[in-house]
Amino acid sequence: MRNYFFLFSFLFLLSYAVFGQDLPLSKIVDDSALRTSVKETWLLETPGRVLARPSALHTLPGGGRVQLRAEASKDEFTVIFARELKSSNGNGANMVGSFPGWAQGSWILIRNRVSGEAARIRIFLRSDPYTYIEIRPFSHDKCQMDVVLYNAYIARSITIPVTLERLYTMQLGDVLNLAGSQFPRRYFEPNPDDYRLNRQFIAKVREGIRGLEFADDGAIDHNGKYVYINTGLEQKGQPGLNCSGFAKWLVDGLLKPVTGARLEIPPLKEPFGNRGSSENPDVRTLTELWKQRDSFFGLDWIRNLASTVWSKLLAPSFGSLDQIEVRSDRFSQMILRDPGQNISTLYNYPGFLEDAGYGVEGLQPLLYMLAIDEPGMFYLAAINNERGPIATEENPRGAPRMREYYHITALIPYFSEGGVFHIAVFESAAENSFIDFRNRFPPSSPRLMNEEIRLYPNGNYANLVRIPLEPVFEP
Repeated sequence: MRNYFFLFSFLFLLSYAVFGQDLPLSKIVDDSALRTSVKETWLLETPGRVLARPSALHTLPGGGRVQLRAEASKDEFTVIFARELKSSNGNGANMVGSFPGWAQGSWILIRNRVSGEAARIRIFLRSDPYTYIEIRPFSHDKCQMDVVLYNAYIARSITIPVTLERLYTMQLGDVLNLAGSQFPRRYFEPNPDDYRLNRQFIAKVREGIRGLEFADDGAIDHNGKYVYINTGLEQKGQPGLNCSGFAKWLVDGLLKPVTGARLEIPPLKEPFGNRGSSENPDVRTLTELWKQRDSFFGLDWIRNLASTVWSKLLAPSFGSLDQIEVRSDRFSQMILRDPGQNISTLYNYPGFLEDAGYGVEGLQPLLYMLAIDEPGMFYLAAINNERGPIATEENPRGAPRMREYYHITALIPYFSEGGVFHIAVFESAAENSFIDFRNRFPPSSPRLMNEEIRLYPNGNYANLVRIPLEPVFEP
């Protein structure tokens, strides 16, 4: 465990309120001349003298202001070249004109508080505290760069053929050029115009859900009647939608303007693709022996919805499982942060797992990357977990546990007009925040994630299908 957290613990109080209007990486105003001028007095000086210095405000020749300051924790201290925030996305606290340390272009050196030895450099390429690069010493003449998006290492240990001290005075563009093609530049330069459909869709869904209510097992059939999914009978009392019926409402709103009709319910309940047919006997035990519990309903439902959309909008061949389901592994390591204990833990993220999907703790960086790579999409998630009696002293054998897909959520990643990343969450005829969504579905324990575990540990996973957006949405 390493103390990554001390400087940025306040970030979790912001509810992910970050700021846009960032520049392309090549347009970030250079501050290497400022770093050069204070190298001896701030970057190489003894810890006590650095920490005794008052903060100083500098204006860069290319425009913009930088606040130079030092902050300390028990074991480390940081020298921060904090850029000024110039615009707000309108959410959360108004921090325009402040110097939080993570505005685009901010440059930070982390040093040992006792020895003064440099540990790493962190550079924020966007005005987002959760997207940055970090460079650490590797050998006497080389460093290694990590690229972090929302606690996920999307690139790890990129070799940089210079010393860490050489980076103290190097321009940002030269640093990124040293990483070459290994640096995934596209994830730091989103084009807000690519997400116009996403923003329009979200606005129309928000307007449409005002007239919706929740009802257990509720959906709207192809005739426009509120019915029960299980029986097909018309609802009694206050009509409404459950999580499955709401997902159908979203898809009907996209298809009805094109096809002129809503989808029928029975085909959406049909089995779709592999569902527990793994060659692993333990997985078969978990998934095939208890079919009477209808554990795959949520998975079949979202797969059939997505397949139907792709088939009707393009061609039947686009409705295959390989086309509609998100299965790529985009990163393999993550940082788990515990603000309560002021610690961070690095662990191996398994990526996509058959019969489960992705661990919920990895959804935010995954959706960020999907938003960049697949603009104009939204995703239906079938949330699942292992359920069933576990072994106890009274019942040492426990009982066969199985993975059940028990909830469906619509996740819409996008960038605002100002370039700020968001994830809209709609479920069961309502909108929720992504933080609320994540907190309701605790992740699996990283202590169990290792090569010796044959079965996936207890915890919530999300199987994702992608759905293309259309200009018109009329549910």
